[in-house]
Amino acid sequence: MFYRPMFRFVPDGTKIRFMNGRFAGLIVSAVLSTASIILFFYPGLNMGLDFKGGVVLQVQTPTPPDFAALRAALAKAGLQNAALQSFGKGGKGVLISLESRDSAAATQTAIEHAQTALDNAAPGAKLLSTQAIGASVSRQLFTQGLAALGLSFLMILAYIWFRFEWQFAAGAVTTLILDTTKTIGFMVVTRIPFDLVTIAAILTIIGYSTNDKVVVYDRVRENMRKFKSMPLRDLIDRSINETLNRTLGTSGTVFLAALPLALFGGAALSGFAWIMLFGIIVGTSSSIFIAAPILLFLGERRLRRSAAQPKAKEK
Repeated sequence: MFYRPMFRFVPDGTKIRFMNGRFAGLIVSAVLSTASIILFFYPGLNMGLDFKGGVVLQVQTPTPPDFAALRAALAKAGLQNAALQSFGKGGKGVLISLESRDSAAATQTAIEHAQTALDNAAPGAKLLSTQAIGASVSRQLFTQGLAALGLSFLMILAYIWFRFEWQFAAGAVTTLILDTTKTIGFMVVTRIPFDLVTIAAILTIIGYSTNDKVVVYDRVRENMRKFKSMPLRDLIDRSINETLNRTLGTSGTVFLAALPLALFGGAALSGFAWIMLFGIIVGTSSSIFIAAPILLFLGERRLRRSAAQPKAKEK
């Protein structure tokens, strides 16, 4: 006896002709990615503290801190862009990140204003240490972050190429690059700070999107063996329809899990969560309207021909 879920995003046996919209999907994706690249150069990303330098204050409060009150006090002191994060055991440690100032004197003034705000919002709070993040460290972090993104693409290319034919790998990596450019454009428009946390969010989205595409590709490969005379266009449509409930169910679950973080996670987590939400939408749609059409264009002759000629050893 098989278990049937009570709720399904789409009914069983759908026959949606997704590949009829392949040109529209690719054109829209190309336009959005091009616009995102333009936005990357102007006005550019809103670089966070990790990449443009600043000061990190380690503070110990006598009681578990009220982050809303601390943010309000810092904003009242003229430190609107300060980022707060909990650290250490006991839940009483706070990291306060302040943006870099034009001079050492201005930086010292900002630290003094932060101390005054802490005294007002959390009487008895102690400043444990201050740590400056210089320009050279910021450049190194930025380079390492970009290297992590590049390495992830190479590893994904190698994995999918090893597991599938090269047409699958080319389609997946091209789609992931387009997804990443759109995410960067989203960050420029929303002015979400670009820092190590958002790089972690982008890497998470890349991993999630890759998994989503592998699910569709796996079904395409299975159906190629099962329906050896079916045109690749019809086969891809069939494969997407067969995995549609799983795709939408997984995406919906992750989306709902990230939504509370975006709405109530505060400055430390909201940027990460909003990027996750955007990436889930883009990654899910690109699996259907970008990765699948690219596979169709690259493999319509070669993949279908090889599938129609099974090896002699196969039983």
